[in-house]
Amino acid sequence: MITREIVQKKEILLAEDSPADVRLMQEVIKECRLDCNLHVAEDGSKVMDFLMHGAGFESAPRPDVILLDLNMPKEDGYDVLSEIKSRRDLRLIPVIVLSSSSSERDIRSAYQLNANCYINKPSSISDFVKVMNSIGDFWFNTVKLPKV
Repeated sequence: MITREIVQKKEILLAEDSPADVRLMQEVIKECRLDCNLHVAEDGSKVMDFLMHGAGFESAPRPDVILLDLNMPKEDGYDVLSEIKSRRDLRLIPVIVLSSSSSERDIRSAYQLNANCYINKPSSISDFVKVMNSIGDFWFNTVKLPKV
């Protein structure tokens, strides 16, 4: 008997405070034809509310991947990354730091806090599409993630 795994849409949590970058990500995901639901949290506190099913996020799905900007209001990306990776119930969610900073200090700090990878935000739409296609291919098609 052949059984087929039911493929569900992937859940992406985008931690991004820039409305322009959020719109860009929405357009890029459409262009890439990624089969996913994009959820947005515009500050670090909302990221944690989303993950912990806090006020306004009681029925939020568990993200398959988190795209994390480092420079956010309230709680910055470093604090959020540290909190996610220190929590037993959240640490297995891949966190991709997506930052405009190419500072060696920022990159090193993100990896020391157990980021799964660090990607510089592309400067052109075509490069952004390439990056998101790579993210989708790698995190959704290539690697095997644990079921939670």
